[in-house]
Parts: sequence; C-alpha cells; structure tokens
Amino acid sequence: MTVNVVAIGGGHGLAASVRALKELDERVDRLDLSAVVSVADDGASSGRVRSELGILPPGDLRKSLVALAGESPAAQTAAELFEHRLGGDGPLAGHAVGNLILAGLLERLGDAPTALSAAAAMLDARGRVLPAAEQPLVLGGEVMVTGSRRPVMVGGQAALVRTRGRIRRLWIEPADPPACAAATQAIRAADTVVIGPGSWFTSVLAPLLVPEIGEAVAATRAKVVLVLNLAAGPGETEGMTAADHVEVLAAHLPALRCDAVVVDPSVAPAGSTLDSELTAAAGALGARVINAPVAAADGTPRHDQALLASALWGALDGAYERMAVDSWL
Repeated sequence: MTVNVVAIGGGHGLAASVRALKELDERVDRLDLSAVVSVADDGASSGRVRSELGILPPGDLRKSLVALAGESPAAQTAAELFEHRLGGDGPLAGHAVGNLILAGLLERLGDAPTALSAAAAMLDARGRVLPAAEQPLVLGGEVMVTGSRRPVMVGGQAALVRTRGRIRRLWIEPADPPACAAATQAIRAADTVVIGPGSWFTSVLAPLLVPEIGEAVAATRAKVVLVLNLAAGPGETEGMTAADHVEVLAAHLPALRCDAVVVDPSVAPAGSTLDSELTAAAGALGARVINAPVAAADGTPRHDQALLASALWGALDGAYERMAVDSWL
C-alpha cells in the first residue's frame, strides 16, 4: 500500500510531525511524505540570510530536511552539519551551516524545489521538502497587546513572536503570492494531510494563508488531521485553550474541514470543560477528537516521536473509527 502524506507548518513543530510520520514507513509498503513549509521567517540566521540575499528564509526548510534525514552514518553526519551553528563574533557568527548550504543551492539552482531536492539528496532524506510559496512572505498581525485597550498592527514574524498579547487577526504580504506548484500538487494527491503542531500563528497558520495552499487543503478529499500543541506558548498563544486553537484556524480558513484532532489528555482532560469545548470546536469542522498520550516523558512540552507516530497511524489507518484509543497505542 502506497500512502501519500503531506505535513504542513513550520519550525520545530513541523519537524516533530515529520519525524513521527517518517516512522510510518515501516507500516506501509511505500510512504510518500512531503513537508510544506512556511516561508515567512525573518529572525535570527534565517532572517539575516533572507535579508542579505533576497532568497527564501532557509531555517524552517532546513529543520524539515534534517527531520527527514536518513539513518546511515553519512546522512546523520550531514544532518549534524546542517544544524551546526558557527561560533565567533564576526558576521558569520550564529549562522546554521545548513542555512548557508541552502542559500548556495538556491542561488545556484534558482528553482526552490530543485534546490531543496539537492539538499535532500545530501541527507538521504526519506521524503521531500517544499516551500508554501517561492518568494519570501511577510506576516502581519493585529495584536491586542497585554495591558492595552487598543489593538496594534505588528509586521514581521519575529516581531509577532516578541509581542506579548493576543493575536486577533493574521495576514501575509503580498496577499496573493503564487504558491509552490509542487506543494499544491502534493496536497491534491495526498491521502492524509497533517496540520500542526507548532507556533500556532507564525508556523501553523502562516502557510495556510497562501491562498492556493489554503484552497487546496479545503478542497482535498484526503483525511485532514490536526495535531494540537501540548501547551500554550508565551506571547502569541498565551492563555489560549485547545478549543481556541481550533477556532482560530477555522476563523482564518473558513472552508477547512477536518477528520481528526489529536490532543494529549493533559491538554483537555476527559470530562472537563476544556474537553467539552474542544469537542464542540472540532465538531464544527467535522472532526472527531482523538485523546492520545503523545507528550514526552520528561515533562517538557514536546511530542514523543513514537507516541505521535502511533496516534497519527491511528488517524491515518482509520483505527480511531473502529476502536478505543488505548487498544491501538
């Protein structure tokens, strides 16, 4: 059985989902896995490369490529090199080596999917990485700043992350950029689309705001699985409940329909008000809530790769429709 899976998002959250999905290769005859990545990052090394060279911000693309890296010693060495940050205090200090490699490939090859395919070959990647759009995007947000009664308009992903307050509305500039054609094709061909986890506004929602990407997700006949975060993040999602996360996504993409929402029991305990609110919010999208233990055992707000893989397999395989969660973990 060949299964086509597309994961959408950015940053560490998308990398976590990709690592988990990569494990499903052992459960199917062939796994065709694609990561569709936000290109709105404008901070740190990624932002510096973007600003100086006028190319796609490479950081989130790099994270997904490394997450897909093969298991051979050579592939793992390459993955470690891609993640290594240069030391010192000069102009190159703090740059991730993988960001510079991607910058070189983008300059030399021009076409983003081709450049990313070349990088994937270096890592013996078990899947492909595609940008949501083939030009850098700027995120803008209307933020109700903590302690203020009036919303402020904040421009740029890094600025949005730093601003303390509730983001009420998010947009991209330009408003209607051409999507990466290979990304929309992958979504149309998918059997399953996985959205999240990650920084909800600046990583998860950002690629869905590219009109052709959002439209392809809304129109897909694939199963759509939403993976919720383990905790609200400081700043952009501070104080938001699990139901709030689902409702924000629905507000920005009204045509979205989902099949399943995966949430750790600690986030919305069974029988609690939080659970009832999440069930209602998910139901409005046509989705069933899958309460599955997916948190890392060390107590940090990270998804355990193996547990998340099991939860996603339950959604992908339809197990959540046939049996109780405990029986397929």
